[in-house]
Amino acid sequence: MFDKVKKNGTELLGKTNRIVEGTSIVGDIVSKADFRLDGELIGNFTSQGKLVIGASGIVKGEIICNNADIEGQFHGKIKVLEILNIKATAQIHGEVAVGKLSIEPGADFTATCTMLTNNKEAVVKETKDLKGKDVKDGKGAE
Repeated sequence: MFDKVKKNGTELLGKTNRIVEGTSIVGDIVSKADFRLDGELIGNFTSQGKLVIGASGIVKGEIICNNADIEGQFHGKIKVLEILNIKATAQIHGEVAVGKLSIEPGADFTATCTMLTNNKEAVVKETKDLKGKDVKDGKGAE
């Protein structure tokens, strides 16, 4: 009489989980829905949706998701299957693998970047600091 219908991914559209500023989580998070993080996560994050790391958000660990917007700090490995938007206030340090990449001027992007194309990975061995310098061999280019 009261059979529960299993929810597929389409019923989670428009629903967002949220970790507010002042909250710190040590461990792994797995979510099918979108997620906004304004607190701190030390661990891994996996989602079939979009991850937004707010300006006060800090993540140290590994992220795998479909889309992401980063305004805060990220240290570790991130794999975004579709679009990664890095805002001017963001600080990214580590390894990045993305389908498409958008970086606003002023962002601190110090990472190795791999572009994912047609389910194949084309490796780009380049590190940039968007505060005005290309970084090669640890030295800023003039």
